[in-house]
Amino acid sequence: MKMNKRNGIIVLFVIIFVLIAGFFIFIKNKAPEITYQKVIVKRSDLIQKIQATGVVSPQNRLEIKPPVPGRIDQILVKEGDEVKKGKILAWVSSNERAALLDSVRSQGASEIKKWEELYKPTPVIAPINGTIILRNVEAGQSFTNLDPIFVMADRLTVKAQVDETDIAFIKLNQTAVITLDAYPDSPLDGKVVHLAYDATLTNNVTTYEVDILPIAPPDFIRSGMTSNVNVEVSKIENVLLIPVSAITNRGEETTVLIENGTKTSTVVVKTGKDDGKLFQITEGLSDGDVVLIKESANSGKKKASNLFFPSGGGKSGRGGRR
Repeated sequence: MKMNKRNGIIVLFVIIFVLIAGFFIFIKNKAPEITYQKVIVKRSDLIQKIQATGVVSPQNRLEIKPPVPGRIDQILVKEGDEVKKGKILAWVSSNERAALLDSVRSQGASEIKKWEELYKPTPVIAPINGTIILRNVEAGQSFTNLDPIFVMADRLTVKAQVDETDIAFIKLNQTAVITLDAYPDSPLDGKVVHLAYDATLTNNVTTYEVDILPIAPPDFIRSGMTSNVNVEVSKIENVLLIPVSAITNRGEETTVLIENGTKTSTVVVKTGKDDGKLFQITEGLSDGDVVLIKESANSGKKKASNLFFPSGGGKSGRGGRR
């Protein structure tokens, strides 16, 4: 009896194991459910952009060196100050004046004042309109006339590196959006002000330097900050747009899957330009059509969404030029 009971338990376990294994094999081999995202076709502007990375740098960086070697008497500016051409930035004593004043210092204040009036200090003058971006000295510090004591910049620009395949699309005065890595939530409007004539070769990649000038530079922008730049190279207004992922190429035909009531059908369309994420549709669709985009298996069904405000609610982004 005990042997029969034990054999029965073994058989039961075998049956359970076979059923579980069969269930997992069935699940594994089961065809995945195909789901679709519904996108409502709308009219909007198609903006083609070229993306590049850059660094904030002075368009013209000028090192200011003292006219004579000596010692700093007085500094009249600080970093970040806007100054006009001709403004006195500091007063300096030549080595001779500094030595003379030091020698009479023990003779009293009246003697020092006499020689200070007879032997005037030398001014350091701003040669351009601009901003003080670096101060290298403090009052009382000695220097040579080869040492830069200030660095000025006439204006800060973003020097972006543009691939040679894209440089033909960049023109002067094109608009751009600058996003500083340090302030990603504060994009800046800018415009193209200079295109380099000489290329740079880095890791076998040829690029050209393009200067992007911030239209209204904020106080927080600093020389040396890294940034991303999107230069607007073309804009087509009021056109039908659908996501690139909605398009299927079948030989020479371009098709999309649309929903019409309870039915779905494949429609041949003609496309125009794209921005990397959105395609212009010139024939085959109308404003308000519902386009179906295949999603990953078992990702769940979604409600119909606006092309520019998908079901997640965020505004559709735009990529670089394709």
